[in-house]
Amino acid sequence: MADELFRVGFRGRPMHEAFNTVVNRAPSLDVRTLNVPDNDLAEALASTHGYYVSSARNELPLPFHVTDDLIARMPSLLIAVMYGAGYDTVDVDACTRAGIAVVNQAGGNAEGVAEHALGMMLSLLKRMPETHIAMRAGGIREREAFMGRELAGRTVGIVGLGHVGSRTATYLKAFGCRVLAYDPYLDEDTCAERGAKKTDLPDLLGQSDIVSIHCPLSSETENLLGAKEYALMPEGAILVNTARGGIPNEADLFDALESGHLAGAGLDAWEQEPPPEDHPLLSHRNVIATVHLGGVTHESRERVAEMAGEAFVAAAAGELPPRIVNPDVIPAYIERWTKTFARPFRGTPTR
Repeated sequence: MADELFRVGFRGRPMHEAFNTVVNRAPSLDVRTLNVPDNDLAEALASTHGYYVSSARNELPLPFHVTDDLIARMPSLLIAVMYGAGYDTVDVDACTRAGIAVVNQAGGNAEGVAEHALGMMLSLLKRMPETHIAMRAGGIREREAFMGRELAGRTVGIVGLGHVGSRTATYLKAFGCRVLAYDPYLDEDTCAERGAKKTDLPDLLGQSDIVSIHCPLSSETENLLGAKEYALMPEGAILVNTARGGIPNEADLFDALESGHLAGAGLDAWEQEPPPEDHPLLSHRNVIATVHLGGVTHESRERVAEMAGEAFVAAAAGELPPRIVNPDVIPAYIERWTKTFARPFRGTPTR
């Protein structure tokens, strides 16, 4: 017997009320908040076709990350839709094998994260963290001891020139910066269209006064920057990470800051979130620390919630939602969807 309703479940609460506003317009969607004990959640999700998944790996208990184990307990699952742009909580390869589409909200928080990265760059160049600490301790005698630098005209290297990296490049161009980009998935012309000159990673590190990370965490990018890479950066350079923890090696970063080779770091993403209170980087005078707040703005949250809701609306209507992370899954996804609902698949979204 074919299913009539497209059932969606999620743990906790939506990213923003805008999610409910969107999905409530679609009568074919049955969306349920599954406020049950963790031990019962997988059973409650067993009959759902869609899973609304937190992107924050340290906030979602491991049993509810989308892995082979959870997929085995969710035989009806057709689509996993992320809260945000990241998909650290989903094994994409496992989903592809199972015929499950993975959808993220790439671009929805680009404005907020790019602004956050720019703010960190300016604060570090102007040595605001150091000055703040010294003023509170009553240790300022000469202003020149905290002389800063201007962003205008500097060379900035962007690692990952996607939605956020491109938006960051736009801001930097307004400051007259020379922008380099390392992104192995983009060609020179595309990088140029997005406001940056394509280069390889060692060249980018060697030329950049500031390096800003905007790539996803994957097997290719985990520990992408370590002691060897920090040593390639010019003395007095600054590192900013508003992407994902685990891309820059934190222990090696502390050593590079402590030696004075790097002048500062702005860290919004951490290997463990929040980082432990005794984390050495939290007490370093040249570090600005925030806890994955770049995309935590009213505007970004509303956008990504709407985008997630619209992905489920498209899925319920038999349309392919945008931003499918694993496009190779599409034939299997359509076949499973058609079998589940016993009606023709409509195709791509109309807008």
